[in-house]
Amino acid sequence: MFHSTKQQLFVNPPAATHGYARPSSSGAHRLKLAARLYTATSARPLPSFPCVAQHAARENRILSLRASSSSDPSASGPEPPYARPSPSSYQTYHHNKPLPLTYAEPLPEFDIAYETWGTLSPARDNVILLHTGLSASSHAASTPENSAPGWWEKFIGPGRALDTRQFFVICTNVLGGCYGTTGPSSIDPATSKPYATTFPVISIFDMVRAQFALLDHLGIVKLYASVGSSMGAMQSLAAGWMFPERIGKVVSISGTARSSPSSIAMRFAQRSVLMADPNWNEGFYYEGLPPHTGLKLARQIATITYRSGPEWDIRFGRQVRPLSSSETTEKQHTPPCALIFSLRRTLTTRRGEQFCLKYDANSLIYISKAMDLFDMTEPSLVALGLSPAIPTPPPTVSSSPTRAHPPPANPAPHLPELAAGLRPLANTPILVLGVQSDILFPVDQQRELADALRMAGNSRVSYYELGGVWGHDTFLLDEQNVGGAIRGFLL
Repeated sequence: MFHSTKQQLFVNPPAATHGYARPSSSGAHRLKLAARLYTATSARPLPSFPCVAQHAARENRILSLRASSSSDPSASGPEPPYARPSPSSYQTYHHNKPLPLTYAEPLPEFDIAYETWGTLSPARDNVILLHTGLSASSHAASTPENSAPGWWEKFIGPGRALDTRQFFVICTNVLGGCYGTTGPSSIDPATSKPYATTFPVISIFDMVRAQFALLDHLGIVKLYASVGSSMGAMQSLAAGWMFPERIGKVVSISGTARSSPSSIAMRFAQRSVLMADPNWNEGFYYEGLPPHTGLKLARQIATITYRSGPEWDIRFGRQVRPLSSSETTEKQHTPPCALIFSLRRTLTTRRGEQFCLKYDANSLIYISKAMDLFDMTEPSLVALGLSPAIPTPPPTVSSSPTRAHPPPANPAPHLPELAAGLRPLANTPILVLGVQSDILFPVDQQRELADALRMAGNSRVSYYELGGVWGHDTFLLDEQNVGGAIRGFLL
């Protein structure tokens, strides 16, 4: 799918596939055909496969939603069945000038969706830019326009980690997303159709450029802090690196400065499963059925990495769901799929069902690839022709290690190159927070980041590791420790 050349990393589908194909029959219809064939050739009772039945039911639900929305003149957007946030619940900035991109020609124009909390000070110097993870919208916390809890609800508000009595918090939907910001599902002004996979390849740095275009529009010259978790931690670091004179502090939680091969492999598996769904149609599915099954399976793969093995064991162990009365009477004919471990509940939750109907599959492909490409080692940055907005100043203190922060005992081979790449952050106070049970962004990557920053001459690195069994999702759940560390660092 992606080439190594800077000019064109994404291969567009052949011209013959640019039409919008509709499946010849629904999932439920195919199940009925299979059942008839089975019962006609076998005396055994018909086996049941709950997972397959769920996919068929979801497909029928999408078809019915599409049918009902097609007659609604108020329906808008290329994907009526997708439960996107209402435009009335967020603000949108339209940027009518070209946006330079790292791997492609500039994007001629774009929209960026954002929400705010707190009060902007007269000097406009109390702003915190909050960066999201891969699939989050700008709705980080409830607002008067949208009372639904946000993805970081417990961390934003009076007296909380991002104290709205003191700070003015801004959160955007990232470039490439599908919650109000321009992405693959947006209309290409050149064709009046969704971009689909003609959308240009984007990088974490491009996402930050779009955010700073918004800040320029709002008249915000300097941020009090840049804060992010997971992919948001990548954006937070990139923001501090690209605009060191415009950011007072940087918070990086459960992130990395260089995507590891293991995380790249995990995201590749998610994209492969998604793209194997026939409904994906090489990205051109907006007038047909979306690849809901592939997206749900990709989400299940991701969910496995969000928590830790010990937590799965504590919550579920190897418990098997009891068979129903009908399954018990025909136990000898029960297929293996019916013997369900209790932990499947976590992989097939209602939230997962909703995700595959409201999130755009192409956005997952583009944004996850941007995460793969993220690498702040000096050779990578030089190869991309990237440089900070201002020349890198020398560190304000000696870069020699101190007794409190000795050099790592077994440094990774790329650590000196990472330290060289992070020199523009030498004078920025930075909080690095890692979680010992994280398997998606292992704690070694946060240790490596802190070591590289110190090697780059930054003596104002605060580094903490959290225990517990919540894994990568700790940044969403541990209000006391994660929130406490952020609150103390921002004082």
